[in-house]
Amino acid sequence: MEDRSNGATQTAYQVLVGTDSVQLAKNPTAWNSGKINSSASNITYGGKALQPSTKYYWLVRTWNRAGAKLPDSHISNFETGLMGINNWTGSWISDPASINTLPAPYFRKAFTAGKKIRLARAYIAVGGLYELYINGQKIGNHRLDPMYTRFDRRTLYVSYDVTNQLQQGKNAIGVLLGNGWYNMQSIAVWNFDRAPWRNRPTFCMDLKITYDDGTTAIVGTNDSWKTHYSPITFNSIYTGEHYDSRLELPGWNTPNFDDKDWKEVDLRAAPSKQIVSQVMQPIRNVDEIAAKSINKFNDTTYVVDLGRNISGVTKVRLNGESGTVVRIKHGERLYANGHVDMSNIDVYYRPKDKSDPFGTDIVTLNGKGTVEFMAKFNYKGFQYVEITSSKPLELKKEDVVGYFMHSDVPATGKISSSNPLIDKLWWATNNSYLSNLFGYPTDCPQREKNGWTGDGHFAVETGLFNFDGITIYEKWLADHRDEQQPNGVLPDIIPTGGWGYGTANGTDWTSTIAIIPWNLYMFYGDSKALSDNYNNIRAYVNYVNGISVGGLTTFGRGDWVPVKSSSSLEYTSSIYFYVDATILAKAAKLFGKQADYQFYSALATKIKKAINDKYFNKATGIYGNGVQTELSMALQWGIVPDQYKTQVAENLAKRVAADNMHIDVGVLGAKAVLNALSNNGEAETAYKLAAQDTYPSWGWWIVNGATTLYENWNIKAERDISLNHMMFGEIGGWFFKGLGGILPDEAHPGFKNVLLKPNFVSGLEFFNASHDGPYGKIVSSWARKGQNVIYNVTIPANSSATITFPNAGKSKVYQGDVLINNSANYQIAAGSYQFKITN
Repeated sequence: MEDRSNGATQTAYQVLVGTDSVQLAKNPTAWNSGKINSSASNITYGGKALQPSTKYYWLVRTWNRAGAKLPDSHISNFETGLMGINNWTGSWISDPASINTLPAPYFRKAFTAGKKIRLARAYIAVGGLYELYINGQKIGNHRLDPMYTRFDRRTLYVSYDVTNQLQQGKNAIGVLLGNGWYNMQSIAVWNFDRAPWRNRPTFCMDLKITYDDGTTAIVGTNDSWKTHYSPITFNSIYTGEHYDSRLELPGWNTPNFDDKDWKEVDLRAAPSKQIVSQVMQPIRNVDEIAAKSINKFNDTTYVVDLGRNISGVTKVRLNGESGTVVRIKHGERLYANGHVDMSNIDVYYRPKDKSDPFGTDIVTLNGKGTVEFMAKFNYKGFQYVEITSSKPLELKKEDVVGYFMHSDVPATGKISSSNPLIDKLWWATNNSYLSNLFGYPTDCPQREKNGWTGDGHFAVETGLFNFDGITIYEKWLADHRDEQQPNGVLPDIIPTGGWGYGTANGTDWTSTIAIIPWNLYMFYGDSKALSDNYNNIRAYVNYVNGISVGGLTTFGRGDWVPVKSSSSLEYTSSIYFYVDATILAKAAKLFGKQADYQFYSALATKIKKAINDKYFNKATGIYGNGVQTELSMALQWGIVPDQYKTQVAENLAKRVAADNMHIDVGVLGAKAVLNALSNNGEAETAYKLAAQDTYPSWGWWIVNGATTLYENWNIKAERDISLNHMMFGEIGGWFFKGLGGILPDEAHPGFKNVLLKPNFVSGLEFFNASHDGPYGKIVSSWARKGQNVIYNVTIPANSSATITFPNAGKSKVYQGDVLINNSANYQIAAGSYQFKITN
């Protein structure tokens, strides 16, 4: 709602949807909601049934708090896809090769468009990866399409407007297929090569053409297409890509290319019965990063430093004799002698021979001039690139660039502060988050590329405060539904080729199925993910309940990679069991499922009582052995009875002090410890932990040159030492919550009412936080001015906020010259405000 006046509120709305943009305001042929007296947003479409392959235009009318109609919104549009497998015309095709054949296949189809073209749409579904070309031009700027799914249960297709690429007369379609996760030829401990869906890459395509006279035509895949091997002689999304430029076929995807030597294609069955649109932010080459330095060892060996750790690819320009073999090896570390050290990232790779080196592209030159190479069907995690050649090669720094690749999610959050370490840490956390977003959240972009469930939900708030990532999470939750066993069990990596259904994939990891839908509801006010996954959450909770004894479970992995202190597995797993049961009960209430609400509320109460009966010492206010993880998890997840929260938080602060003001946690404690402190009156201690710069701490990584988050507190650890991991990434969300104090309100989700609980910690002179929520930009910004703190707040139109000032009752709060009562929550409407806080 575009209304910046204080107290701006929507009193009514109207939604218009139609197929004619010119007539939309007068004749919305698909839906006219009528004027609805409500301040609500997130309105579900309620018009006529939508038709496939149709563009719809829509606008919104709103009325302000005075009842006056505001100007209509801009006209926006969406276009439906094919909406069902029955609407496809094309057949699934592949080449005649086997799953062990190494070269990637080309496909082409020439055709004639006999009339002038008004519009054209291409729909392509693939088992594997692809690049699509029309008349020699690559279509779109996506990378690694389509996204990784459980291919035998769900296959994604991508839609394109290709009107401008077609021409009246001769045309040609070209498709290049890569293996991706569909046909994993590299061997690692997760058994990717034994996935039940594994097959030679395959695709189905419909090109729908509408001519100026209104007639239509479809060019679909069938047995008239032709195929040939491409110059990509090997491709693995896990290890690398090999390219022989001597095998290039210039013009292979253009109309006049002679394909008489090409082979016939094979018709194939569809990989799955669910062929669904890829409705999500795509992966792209988002940032181009110039090489920071190049170190020439000799005429055949160079090492390039990008200056920061990224996920993605390199593009290299190479000149050399025909037959020269160039190896491009990517890594995160250097040996003392300056060569690339891969020992921290190739530990789970199990090559059968030396033909497929890890993290390495191999290019063979043709001697005809510059060969420009960038991997099409692979990505790596790296900072350093070692380039070696079989014959002398002249290489300049400008010949190598890096591309930071990730799901291209828009930024929605920003912080800045008076402490450069905090700002660098926030930036590094976001780098790791994006480095591990490839259509699903991963653990690391180099060693594994796995969708570890724990890493995904530990970082979800960091992700949602900083980026508009709902489409990625909705897709990943569909992967969860596809992978869930009939008994409710989930694997701890999703998607999976079958690995991960063991005994350690318990509540602390696979609580993704409940925690992520709940967070989407909190951040967006959209209950669809909760609704879509409700039965899956219930099946999961029922399974855990069935194997629990008295409300307690040992089903879990535990506090992974702790500094030194370990925590009870039963304790930590049972807390997440409680979290899941609580979310399920809340969802049941939201959806009017009264019997479920009563049952799972009672179950949550039972679990909480069992945890407190066994692990809580009421006399001392200590949980378990009193280590940071045990104390902080009880506070973070609502286990502590209200009357003991202050005592437990004080004990946690004392424990941190006893640990020399350093963290002593693994991943579960890292998710909880900062929140547990700042939410319970110990924000000063939380900030000291967050701003710590000696071992062990987040800041220790930064002062040692990190541009991403690490997998281990110990930089010199012998194992678990990826240098780009997201599992300790909750701190990036905590900055917004614990310092800026921006929190969603469970009673009014989606930031309809914003909870503002800033902490003016003594270690900072100023702190600024902003988040673009569903209603607009929320700003929480404070700065010291002499003995006072000036606090500036912006709340977007049609929302409100409840401010809880720190040190309630002990300091004076002024709005302008008016003293306000800060002993209770202070309610404000939309608008911009300034407060002065004096001690």
